[in-house]
Amino acid sequence: MQTGYRLSNVTKDYLTVYHCILDEMITGMTGAEETDSISYDFITQMIPHHRAAIEMSHNILKYTTNIPLQDLAEGIIAEQTKSIENMRKIQAICTGRNNPHRDLTLYRQRNSQIMQTMFQEMRNVRTTNQINCDFIWEMIPHHRGAVRMARNALQYSVCPELKPILETIITSQETGISQMQGLLRAMHCVG
Repeated sequence: MQTGYRLSNVTKDYLTVYHCILDEMITGMTGAEETDSISYDFITQMIPHHRAAIEMSHNILKYTTNIPLQDLAEGIIAEQTKSIENMRKIQAICTGRNNPHRDLTLYRQRNSQIMQTMFQEMRNVRTTNQINCDFIWEMIPHHRGAVRMARNALQYSVCPELKPILETIITSQETGISQMQGLLRAMHCVG
């Protein structure tokens, strides 16, 4: 958290919830069981990641009066909820899709780097009394992490049912990042 001035009580309340969500996400993602299946491992790490986006969006909806940001947050909730449902449907099927040891090692190394970068960026995000801006600054590295994780998984053999989910994550999260960058400009967010 980077701030050089006094934060309002409302901002502090918002940030307390945000940091709890972030801690839960990190615990869920780093504590996920590793198997011999990249497909299964991706799903078990992406579910807590998506859950965090849903909770972060609920958090901003308690505070924002900005309609485009409200629409964005509600869209994140709907999209990520659907993605979790889709991943849960195929989770058992994907368990049997095993990968060679070398692929597992390479996948995990890159995935660990992606997650650590995302965690660090989300922990060190700039913080202001502009909660709308804060939310976007928090969500952009979150979305970026999902894109990178999905791209990493697509480099390996994954169960066919997971491929369209990975592609949707990449497309939707990149679109979301672009929308959020536009909102940052429209809201004149400066940190």
